[in-house]
Amino acid sequence: MKELKDFADDINRCSKCGLCQSVCPVYKITGNDCAVSRGKFVMLEGVLKGDLKLGKNIEKYLDMCLKCEKCKNFCPSGIDVCEIFNIAKYQYAKDTFRGKFIKFLESKAVFGNFMNLMKKIHSTGRDGKFSARTKSAHPVKLLYFKGCVNNIFPKVEKDLKKIFEKLDVELIEKDFDCCGLPFLSGGNYERFEEVKQHNLALLDCEFDYILTDCASCESTLKSYFKPDEAPKFINAAEFLSTQNLKIKFNKPVKVTFHKPCHLESADFLTGLLNRCENISYIEMKDFDECCGFAGEFALKNPQISAEIAKNKAKNIIDTGADYVLTTCPACVAGILEGYTALGVLHKNPPKVKNIIEFLAKADEIILE
Repeated sequence: MKELKDFADDINRCSKCGLCQSVCPVYKITGNDCAVSRGKFVMLEGVLKGDLKLGKNIEKYLDMCLKCEKCKNFCPSGIDVCEIFNIAKYQYAKDTFRGKFIKFLESKAVFGNFMNLMKKIHSTGRDGKFSARTKSAHPVKLLYFKGCVNNIFPKVEKDLKKIFEKLDVELIEKDFDCCGLPFLSGGNYERFEEVKQHNLALLDCEFDYILTDCASCESTLKSYFKPDEAPKFINAAEFLSTQNLKIKFNKPVKVTFHKPCHLESADFLTGLLNRCENISYIEMKDFDECCGFAGEFALKNPQISAEIAKNKAKNIIDTGADYVLTTCPACVAGILEGYTALGVLHKNPPKVKNIIEFLAKADEIILE
């Protein structure tokens, strides 16, 4: 296991240029330099030199991070900011009572068994394999990583299968564990490595793509691999954009789209919506800005999270759309948090849907 000292060179590579301030959603709200990467690196430099103690005060600022990676992508030095912060959190929390208690809650005995219970509750009674009505001898083989949210609330999974039944695909299901993002973000590297190895072992089968319906799950799964060794991934909406589908809505519907931070590209959106009849798209202001939720960030920084979510909600409402679509369940929660912060839930704001859930509402879906 790496330690903070192993990242001394990376931390020292930060030139303190302050460019991260221009893209950090938290800094835009707080104006606090300790909330941005540059400020955190100053503190961690102090820890490495022995001038500061890696304690509660520093952890508070390490937790003040959305893991949106905007600073990493904008950093001229190319520093992997999130990995350094996660290692620092791991190093601090491993010997604290709170850290040990959280690890207990995230353990296979607690979190793992809870997820297994949810899988049993929502089991279809089949052998764990789902085959669409294939049209050829060589359907596209899709290994479906459904994620934790589908195990608890399987609405998107059911809607995905409803649509994919019409396609020339074979949908392969395995008993995957959590992708590990909650553990990684909290610095619980032992648990992350445990679920990673479990999931990697289940990739030992023939498939064309790993299919996901959650941007955060896909991003985390990709982190298992070196860039040149990763299998092919595709999100469900992107895959549908490549299929010869006609998706009919009888009445005109206006939609906008929120791009999750972990979604690499939304280039598929135009092609997919072009396959829909009676759908008009309105791009919101800052459609790719963070929604402010980010799991434990919202729990530890509720006021900051609500303020970021409120800005997102305003931009959504300003479009006048009927629906706001996204590809991440956490973003759905973040947008609803924004509606609550604005106090507009009673005013019928745009409905928030995973894009697959929305497409399944179509009056007719035809494979041409």
